[in-house]
Amino acid sequence: MTTVRERTGDELKSLAEQAGRDLEDAPALEIVRWAADTFGDRFCVTSSMEDAVVAHLASRARPGVDVVFLDTGYHFPETIGTRDAVAAVMDVNVITLMPRLTVAEQDAEFGPRLHDRDPDRCCAMRKVEPLREGLAGYDAWATGLRRDESATRAGTPVVGWDARRGKVKVSPIARWTQADVDAYVAEHGVLTNPLLTDGYASVGCAPCTRRVLAGEDARAGRWAGRAKTECGLHG
Repeated sequence: MTTVRERTGDELKSLAEQAGRDLEDAPALEIVRWAADTFGDRFCVTSSMEDAVVAHLASRARPGVDVVFLDTGYHFPETIGTRDAVAAVMDVNVITLMPRLTVAEQDAEFGPRLHDRDPDRCCAMRKVEPLREGLAGYDAWATGLRRDESATRAGTPVVGWDARRGKVKVSPIARWTQADVDAYVAEHGVLTNPLLTDGYASVGCAPCTRRVLAGEDARAGRWAGRAKTECGLHG
């Protein structure tokens, strides 16, 4: 893996803003190649293991790329299975991040089922904080965010500045539709989470995810019945 010098925050922000303009209409693979070439081994992919589309794209641009996965302790078995399959068959380096507390330790300290009583706090401890620590050695991270997933994601740039973390945030498939994702999966035989064929359109932690109903958007099954629409990783 190529080592690239560490850049200042101002340099990174400038790079992100310029790339966001220059790459807005670029193919997803070109966007990932830009990130891989620009940041070398200070670039990683994050994946919820809903599918391995962005990981697959990144492996084409940079074989052996780091793929960061958050094991919250609440995942469906199918999600853990997808992670293990990706690690076994794709040319990527899967890195699993863990929260500071196990589920049992969290239950003992904060009471059982914190995800029902205070889902924002649960997400902060089991997702946001582990990712903050896990991304410390990177300048740029790639996500699978798409504009068509929900109203809150409609303005997602293909490359943007993550001011909270001081990093470049790359969303190479931001302009894709679900049909584009399906076509890429079919063309390249990309691994997907089995739950996607069992009524789940977006896969998160088991206690906070349900199947979607006809006519609902892809993320309607996440924290259903609550005003919460994001875990905090993306704003």
